Amino acid sequence: MAELGKELRIFQVDAFATKVFEGNPAAIVPLDRWLPDDVLQAIAMENNLAETAYFVAKGDGYELRWFTPAAEVPLCGHATLASAHVLYTHLGYDAPQLHFDTRSGRLTVRRDGARYEMDFPANPVKPTVAVPALEQALGAVPSMLLKGKNYIAVFEDMRDVAALRPDVALLTRFSVEADAGIIATAPGDPALGWDCASRFFAPHVGIVEDPVTGSAHTSIVPFWAKRLRKDEIVARQISKRGGTLFCTLAGDRVVMRGSAMDYLSGTIRI
Repeated sequence: MAELGKELRIFQVDAFATKVFEGNPAAIVPLDRWLPDDVLQAIAMENNLAETAYFVAKGDGYELRWFTPAAEVPLCGHATLASAHVLYTHLGYDAPQLHFDTRSGRLTVRRDGARYEMDFPANPVKPTVAVPALEQALGAVPSMLLKGKNYIAVFEDMRDVAALRPDVALLTRFSVEADAGIIATAPGDPALGWDCASRFFAPHVGIVEDPVTGSAHTSIVPFWAKRLRKDEIVARQISKRGGTLFCTLAGDRVVMRGSAMDYLSGTIRI
């Protein structure tokens, strides 16, 4: 492993959160140049959070990459929001909008009051046939199953989603073999202002359950926008930590808004 003997700044931010210990924690490591991939992966493994994000200044924006403890991923919403928060709040960035060049193309983030607004490509899903192995892994039978980059298991009541207790071994085997995550979703609670509710399982990239997942909502939002016949969707991810995303379907794009809270900042030595 090369590039050792360095000190790097690190920030841990709770994204899609209005208080600490809510939302999804991400580690953000600003870089002046790219380190070897094995070093980036080792730092992510050491952090042991759902995502560690790295960015390097380039042109009129930044290159941005995301790593779980097990693998690099092509898109991550909460760590993008957290990266923008670090740049705006701690590193002096003050332009009206921020561009990130990523494996999923150029992503734009803007400040929207106390929230950050992210513009992501939509990932629509299509109905597919029942998959007994998935039903067995979830321990429940959804009313509808759809497939895109991930599976979406649709339930009729958010209490059914909250009650899921997947068989982790079976779910991991299914997710790894399918090379896909599993979204469980249902209508939300109107009394709380939620249009939909969801949970997201991604053992194929080393995350049994992700607390709040921006990338999953690039599929969740188009599905519920069509079903509810509205483009403005308030989405609640009902993991143990929980988090809220304020979303808009804009053609083939999904705009997500959420806030972020600082948890820690410091120095890592590698």
